[in-house]
Amino acid sequence: MTQINAMVAHEDAEGGIVLRREILDESALPDGDVEIHVEFSSVNYKDALAVTPKGGVARSYPLVPGIDVAGTVTSSSSPDFAVGDRVIAHGQDIGTGRHGGYAQTARYPADYLVKLATLSTADAAAIGTAGFTAAMSVLALRTHGVEPSDGPVLVTGATGGVGAVSVDLLAGLGYEVVASTGKSQAHDLLRDLGAAEVIDRVPGPDEKVRALGKAHWAGVVDCVGGKTLAYALSTLKYGGVAAISGLAGSPELPTTVMPFILRGATLAGIDSVLLPIESRREIWTQIESDLAPRHLARITRDVPVRDVADVLGTIIGGGVTGRTRVVVHDGF
Repeated sequence: MTQINAMVAHEDAEGGIVLRREILDESALPDGDVEIHVEFSSVNYKDALAVTPKGGVARSYPLVPGIDVAGTVTSSSSPDFAVGDRVIAHGQDIGTGRHGGYAQTARYPADYLVKLATLSTADAAAIGTAGFTAAMSVLALRTHGVEPSDGPVLVTGATGGVGAVSVDLLAGLGYEVVASTGKSQAHDLLRDLGAAEVIDRVPGPDEKVRALGKAHWAGVVDCVGGKTLAYALSTLKYGGVAAISGLAGSPELPTTVMPFILRGATLAGIDSVLLPIESRREIWTQIESDLAPRHLARITRDVPVRDVADVLGTIIGGGVTGRTRVVVHDGF
């Protein structure tokens, strides 16, 4: 029986989570139509929650984390995939309810997978869930009619994976991007990605969030939540759109109905987990064309999978900038 190197999370007797290298039997993999030689994964906020006590995303342990899986098909009983196809899988219960990308081999149903046409598995993993969510956010603004001529677009949490890719994509499409971050050392990076202006976190420490503030933004991409999102909503222009995908700051939303009933604001929720596979594949097709990040290498760093626990320990506190690609195929 095939032996598989993997990083496996266990819950200990005190309720703590321990991530350690193990060798699994192939029988440990869940059922599925397609088996993949995993080459790359990535680090996302949800991966860190999966190895955080009471993180709220892991359904059970032991668990191989890694919500992004990029690699090459090694066996398939599905007519849609052949041996040698480059694929990426993310969403559904990958890395939370079934074993994810921090192992050399993965097995999934065919309707979990996206076949890559032009992207390498390395670039697909660097984009990953965060970049996919950024693409969804940009598409939400465009679908709701936000055009570059309408005014600036605010990106909060701009140095995170979703934020950094959003800055890159929006700037590439001609939008005036205002990037908000608390990391002063990242201002040059955000300008390199195309931000027209870089500002501190919003609201400021002494700034009161009003029911309606001065209108600034035609659109907002937010993955912070809490007072940051409340501020962004209160300062949207008439007909503005906020695409929201995260809660790095807080899951609370201390706001009023005023932006919605007096300025016609739209709050567009972005979910990449349960998105139907047909829509998922369509968006990846766009990522491989007009929604391709222009500066992916600039925002991506590599870490071998054996060292991934160190990165997971820092992303919760906002200590990671851009994207961290996890090298799995020779990272043990």
